[in-house]
Amino acid sequence: MLDKDILAQVSQVFASLNTEIRFDLTGDPKDAKTKEMLEFITEVASCSPKIEVGMTELEGVSPRFAISRGGEPTGIVFRCIPGGHEFTSLLLAVLNSDGQGKNLPDSATSGRIGRLKGRIQLSVFVSLECTNCPDVVQACDVMALYNPNLEVEIIDGALNAGEAEALHVQAVPTVFANGSLLHVGRGSLGELLTLLEERFGSEPGDSGEIEIKADLIIIGGGPAGASAAIYSARKGLDVAIVAGSIGGQVRETTGIENLISAPVTTGMNLAGDLRKYLDDNKVRIYDQRSVEEVDFTGDEKSVKLKGGEVFKAPQVIIATGAGWRKLNVPGESDYIGRGVAFCAHCDGPFYAGKDVAVVGGGNSGIEAAIDLAGICRKVTVFEFLDTLKADTVLIEKAKSLPNIEIHTSMAVEAVEGNGTKLTGLLVKDRNTGESKIYPEDGVFVQIGLLPNSGIFAGQVAVTPRGEIEIDDCCRTGTSGIYAAGDVTTVPYKQIVIAIGEGAKAALSAFNDRIRK
Repeated sequence: MLDKDILAQVSQVFASLNTEIRFDLTGDPKDAKTKEMLEFITEVASCSPKIEVGMTELEGVSPRFAISRGGEPTGIVFRCIPGGHEFTSLLLAVLNSDGQGKNLPDSATSGRIGRLKGRIQLSVFVSLECTNCPDVVQACDVMALYNPNLEVEIIDGALNAGEAEALHVQAVPTVFANGSLLHVGRGSLGELLTLLEERFGSEPGDSGEIEIKADLIIIGGGPAGASAAIYSARKGLDVAIVAGSIGGQVRETTGIENLISAPVTTGMNLAGDLRKYLDDNKVRIYDQRSVEEVDFTGDEKSVKLKGGEVFKAPQVIIATGAGWRKLNVPGESDYIGRGVAFCAHCDGPFYAGKDVAVVGGGNSGIEAAIDLAGICRKVTVFEFLDTLKADTVLIEKAKSLPNIEIHTSMAVEAVEGNGTKLTGLLVKDRNTGESKIYPEDGVFVQIGLLPNSGIFAGQVAVTPRGEIEIDDCCRTGTSGIYAAGDVTTVPYKQIVIAIGEGAKAALSAFNDRIRK
């Protein structure tokens, strides 16, 4: 199943394993998928003498394999053949079990994981083609390693289609906790951990607040935040960067071809490069964090995180970026992951042969419609404005496809459903004023981004859209507070612009610092 070159690379990756690792397969020996899974894990195990394979034969059982270390279960179970994007998740699960992984949490985060209350069973439905799934899978695997009362199953929605259909899974990744929906879509360890703390609670910690001081705090780990941190560190400042993840939303981007000096790269590669650059410049990284409260009054600014850490510094740069904009209509939140989706690449396969809608006539919306047209029976595009905003070449391509129908001057008023899944959209024709229900099996929302600025309300001035107001030097109206990138009023939300704005914010903060 795996070619010789890949096996050779895996052998190098596993060369330093110290712990005895075991893959325990359970399945029906007559089942083709069980045989395929056995062949796969046997090949992976052949890459290290520290890994062995065992099998329990049970007729009629869907195949799965669990990972144990030193004879003890890790709590990690794969109910899939982890190829594609999940191959890396398997390799990291082995390395992390041995304590050698690169995405292991620091003591503050691991302490929060260990304090989660009760027994927790996570079920993560994935697609092997999904680029957002590995982050969620790897985060859940890490939590299983740090809490013996937490177990996680990684479930291929295609291999276990009946189970996915029974649970009305129509998007990936979808995470269930003890049988109840917890999370849909991309997410980081910090985000998932916060959701689990809110649902299950935490045992009290050993101490209260932990105070961390720095010369400069940067909130956000995307291109703007990383650039600001690097420029500031090169000025000799003690910089602490607080973020959900290094890379931020750029991690979702599969292909990047307009970043000057890097003709072709991917979001994940860029995120990795940013982290290495931060490490090389000795920036203190506090990722997998979520900001709970900020206080920008006075000379010393305070940033309080979920879990008890409090960062203090005389200057702060906000670079929290933006997130997917939602329709904010009745029914939308009820059917996220059950008909409402935001990523055509990841969730499109769930709608093969079905009727779907795309809301948004910009480049992302028309690109999504074109992609979906290849697998869906019909794709209906709804655009609020009188004309489409996408590039001409995309519009012409969409109009050439027989199963794409485009409507402009349309306002989505509500998402309709039957209690378990989406059944249609209530849409108003803005020219006639007439409202009509369009039967649909799913809707892909592609209406742009909203700035992640809510936590700063009342601390800095924002526009009605929530963008932080800045001057030409990235200064806000609050002394000592700067902002950069997609969270601000800067026009054109592009990676290369965010990088430049981060550098500008850092230089402005340093200039103000030396001039007091």
